[in-house]
Amino acid sequence: MDIVLIVIAVLVCVLLGLIVLIQNPKGGGLASNFSSSSQLMGVQKTGDFLEKGTWVLAITLMVLSLAINVVIKTGGTTQTNNAAVEEASKPSRPVTAPATLPGMQKPADTTKK
Repeated sequence: MDIVLIVIAVLVCVLLGLIVLIQNPKGGGLASNFSSSSQLMGVQKTGDFLEKGTWVLAITLMVLSLAINVVIKTGGTTQTNNAAVEEASKPSRPVTAPATLPGMQKPADTTKK
């Protein structure tokens, strides 16, 4: 379910980016390349359509991001985290000096007196 929502959110982002790039009624940007769409419905109708599309896609993206936040459960401790915390909280054994084996000499004392 969460992957489906993420894919839809990415598609909405791409569409929103395209609509924002297309709508520049002053002749700059990509609006000059898509001038035939202005002639199809008229300049005013095309501007209204693109503005409404921008609002719809922006609100859809906000709703999708909230839905993704609710669907994907994160932030809690998981089973592996609990095991790691328990292992880390156990007291460790003190490290002792290695015992000398029979026939071996003791290491020389290197501290100065």
